[in-house]
Amino acid sequence: MTDLDGARVLLTGAGGGLGRPIAARLAAAGARLVVSGRDRARLEGLPGHPVTADLRLPDGPGALVDAAVAHLGGLDGLVHAAGVVAFGPLEEADDDLLDELFLADALGPVRLLRAAVPHLRSAARERPGAFVAVVSAVVAEQPVAGMAAYSAAKAALSAFAGAAGKELRREGVRVLDVRPPHTETGLAGRPVAGTAPRLPAGLDPDAVAERVVRAIVDDERDLPARAFG
Repeated sequence: MTDLDGARVLLTGAGGGLGRPIAARLAAAGARLVVSGRDRARLEGLPGHPVTADLRLPDGPGALVDAAVAHLGGLDGLVHAAGVVAFGPLEEADDDLLDELFLADALGPVRLLRAAVPHLRSAARERPGAFVAVVSAVVAEQPVAGMAAYSAAKAALSAFAGAAGKELRREGVRVLDVRPPHTETGLAGRPVAGTAPRLPAGLDPDAVAERVVRAIVDDERDLPARAFG
């Protein structure tokens, strides 16, 4: 099992509907947190040290990791829970929208993990339990009509996380790929394009957060949609 007491953890998307309960549960387990998001106001009241960052920018992920390491003195864990969503027919996904989705939901997280790996690898040599938890979405395994570009970006992130886990396993860094079903985070009401269709009631964010943190503690490596019941 992974002991979170005293673990140095960077959490992205901390001000979001899922990030907030994840932050609370990590802190309750004793983790030392750097919490990140694009909007400083949404980070207020969260446990941990707030750092604003935009993962869509080429130097945003690296700068965020540097800031976290400087504050915490190292990095034992990374939890990525940030992202954007869009709705609409595939032909309406113009180049600007594709750039937005893939930068926020695929390239930004990939760059973030790339920047964090040297620090996680170093931590693994000193203390067992270095980890990455990447929250993608159920659409990574079940693409949805009207969400083609979003589904593709999340599938790309999930594939990267899976491959990274295989590479890093022998170095003591565990990568957990999390693909929760629709969750009532409010994200569907804030799309970068389009309008959400009528959706069934989603999962409780606090229950999803509990499951994610439990998977981190229990050394799980894959958390598909069916794992959420």
